Amino acid sequence: MKTVGRTKSRLGMNAALALVLIAMSSTTMPAQSHVKKSNRSAVICGDPQVACKTTVDFEANDLQFRVPKNVVILDTVPFYAIMLRSIDVDPNNCNTFIPETDRLAAQTLFPDHKVFTSRCAEPGTLFYEDITKSKTVYLTDKHNFMAVYAGATLSQAKALLLKVKASGNYPGANIRRLRTGFNGT
Repeated sequence: MKTVGRTKSRLGMNAALALVLIAMSSTTMPAQSHVKKSNRSAVICGDPQVACKTTVDFEANDLQFRVPKNVVILDTVPFYAIMLRSIDVDPNNCNTFIPETDRLAAQTLFPDHKVFTSRCAEPGTLFYEDITKSKTVYLTDKHNFMAVYAGATLSQAKALLLKVKASGNYPGANIRRLRTGFNGT
């Protein structure tokens, strides 16, 4: 009788061990597969006084980000920006945008935060998505804008918004959570 009890006990322990191993493998497997995936979101270069290590030549009005070699399509990590000004545009007319002289004037007010402007969305140029709300809005579809990079966190953006408002130049300034990127295909 003792051998039957030991056998049942060993079977019970083996079954319990098997369940523990199954549970552990199911919780660690997704983490391992997640680690293997490469992060395809580019890091923003938000300070124009610091060189951006990238493989792309950006236009002066663009918000730069780190682009690895041989990448054709890339989105950035989400970030905060202070929208300084926007204008309605006809998507069929690429001649309506905020002038570079206006961007440069704003850049002098915020020397350590990149001031950037949008242009007509065409292949190879940057697109900007407003991800503030649950529905993504492509800003460059109907508007061109001028904004200043406000950081990775909402608290950084709120601090910069206070400085923007204090300048007195942009009374309608507001915070947006954005993402940018390009499709070079």
